[in-house]
Amino acid sequence: MNSSEREDKYADLLWLENLELNRLLGGKAMTETMWRCDQVRAGRLYNRMMFDTREEAEQFAQRMQQMEPDQMFSIEAIEARQVWN
Repeated sequence: MNSSEREDKYADLLWLENLELNRLLGGKAMTETMWRCDQVRAGRLYNRMMFDTREEAEQFAQRMQQMEPDQMFSIEAIEARQVWN
């Protein structure tokens, strides 16, 4: 792995850590609609993430697909009350 590849991998990891930190700290004001992004590998659910906006979900899916091209992603709008009681 050359220096440029290491820097790209580090930038991707930093982006993911910042995304998760934003989620843990409350991020933006919650809306009535949330966006569920499912990662599927070999027909099985691999990971599920929730986002406040469709743009965040799409950006996550695009970045993850670059890092792990063997995964499929689906993004779906859901009502926030289905997630939070």
